[in-house]
Amino acid sequence: MAPLLTLDALLFNMIGGQLKRFAKARKDLLVAVNEIVRHMFDEIDYVLEGKNAERFAILYSHGGEGRTSIKVPKVYWTYTRKSILALEWIDGIKLTDAERISKANLNRKKMIDEGLYCSLRQLLEDGFFHADPHPGNLVATEDGSLAYFDFGMMGDIPRHYRVGLIQMLVHYVNRDPLGLANDFHSLGFVPEGTDLHAVATALRVAFGDGRRQSNDFQGVMNHLYDVMYDFNFSLPPDYALVIRALGSLEGTAKALDPDFKVIESAYPFVIGRLLADPSPDMRKILRELLIRDDGSIRWNRLERLIAAISQQSSESSKKPGEENTASSSDWRSFDMHSVVSATEDLFHFILSRKGWRVRVFLIQDIVKASDAFLQETTFPGIFEEEGNTGELNPERSRMIRRLVNGVQSFRQAISLAPNAWTAMLIRVALKPESRRFILDVFLALVNYSHDKVPETCWICMSKYLNYLDKQWR
Repeated sequence: MAPLLTLDALLFNMIGGQLKRFAKARKDLLVAVNEIVRHMFDEIDYVLEGKNAERFAILYSHGGEGRTSIKVPKVYWTYTRKSILALEWIDGIKLTDAERISKANLNRKKMIDEGLYCSLRQLLEDGFFHADPHPGNLVATEDGSLAYFDFGMMGDIPRHYRVGLIQMLVHYVNRDPLGLANDFHSLGFVPEGTDLHAVATALRVAFGDGRRQSNDFQGVMNHLYDVMYDFNFSLPPDYALVIRALGSLEGTAKALDPDFKVIESAYPFVIGRLLADPSPDMRKILRELLIRDDGSIRWNRLERLIAAISQQSSESSKKPGEENTASSSDWRSFDMHSVVSATEDLFHFILSRKGWRVRVFLIQDIVKASDAFLQETTFPGIFEEEGNTGELNPERSRMIRRLVNGVQSFRQAISLAPNAWTAMLIRVALKPESRRFILDVFLALVNYSHDKVPETCWICMSKYLNYLDKQWR
């Protein structure tokens, strides 16, 4: 086998060289060819594949009573050689065999969650990943577990690239083409000297006005291919494997659920990582998720995050520094201690010198919210007949409802870990910067409400007298 592969490798290099010379092919064509050749030889080294399988099992294989697990066949080293791989036999059902999966009464959603959780841990936490998780390399066992096979094609991405993946997802969700262009540059995807504003413009055109924005991986890549070609993108070898892995993952999951979208499904995991990781680069990405470049707050995003935390969070029983052993059954939940820590860091940033623009916008938003309560349109429900509330100014009524819902969700989140939240809020409140900010808010409200309060009181009194007049009649 090795001599034949060597001959194939020589032919690949000859063809690649000729294409580069005469057909003006991309300058990184030979790099791609050499990477293909490297993986060809890795795939026939069964000792290496056995070591990969054991490393994968140590990192990701788990299970227990009442929960789905990831299984990896045991390697029998006594019988394994460079050209022979002896593995444990595992009975399973192909994920494309819908009839057998139905007969076995397997929970498809649970299996998808398990596979997604395992894949996201590979790509975003540990970096060692299965680069070819297509339906031929994954089977479902009778107890609902997922078994992985074929560990010849594996990737290993450093932390810098893993953080880059998360940052790209956040910029994509935020519809921030310039942020994406900067991500591509910092990761070495675009050549030095490339006009990043031109890349951003091309990305904006490719993704359209938001209605065309896709949450499935293949849809995203279809938008990106032309931009990547026009600006001569050059993907590092391991990132090319990441794209292959994500495409294979989505294709495999679609065998169980045709509506599965990997980006949409991965988002809760990414948010959990941003909240749990206190490193400066991850905190920066979290701020970008919630705060625009001009300092204004993305209130819709913050509302959804608070609602998700209040609905799904559970106070972790994990001790600080203890290794994460959570199963896929609770990976969508948030560790409340991590949420509190991330919130405190966000408060520190807002109160710091770098957060002065955020404070300005925050004071403006607080004044707008108070104005909604003081305006005439917030009072019809008090003295009008039922059903007329909010007819005069539905926008302000929606603002008030959103504010009330947000406060309720926040209270629910606090109730999940009251001691941690109370201690954090006290620490923040005792900071001199907090007292100065509270004073600024108070002065802004007093200044703005100086004329509004008397006017609103007269309007309210007039409505009340009108209401009494109707009652006496």
